[in-house]
Amino acid sequence: MRAVDTNVLVRLIVRDDERQVAAAHAFIARGVWVPLFVLAETMWVLRTAYRVDHDAISLAVEMLIENPTVTLQDVDVVIAALEQYRLAPSLGFSDCMLLEIARKEGHLPLGTFDRKLSRLEGTERL
Repeated sequence: MRAVDTNVLVRLIVRDDERQVAAAHAFIARGVWVPLFVLAETMWVLRTAYRVDHDAISLAVEMLIENPTVTLQDVDVVIAALEQYRLAPSLGFSDCMLLEIARKEGHLPLGTFDRKLSRLEGTERL
């Protein structure tokens, strides 16, 4: 299966360039794999560069999970991270995904200086 880069996912979500959106749709139509790093980077770009709000980020992740031509690396981690993210709107999606990756791999607690992140179960504030 072919992999996909951050900018392709961003085009599909924000739809700000017709030609690139069409090319992105054509590319994913035969199936693509999305690494966790690309997913985290995509959500960061949406939040910082496009000022996409929390609810829209949640919806974008959900749409990727449900897309039959998109295979997310460790989809169970993504689903758990999305659940955490929905409960903690002050956190970034990548923070939630980091915690869920650590949880899945059995590497808890997650040490952090981040006060907001440290409120989640499985973290330890340093």
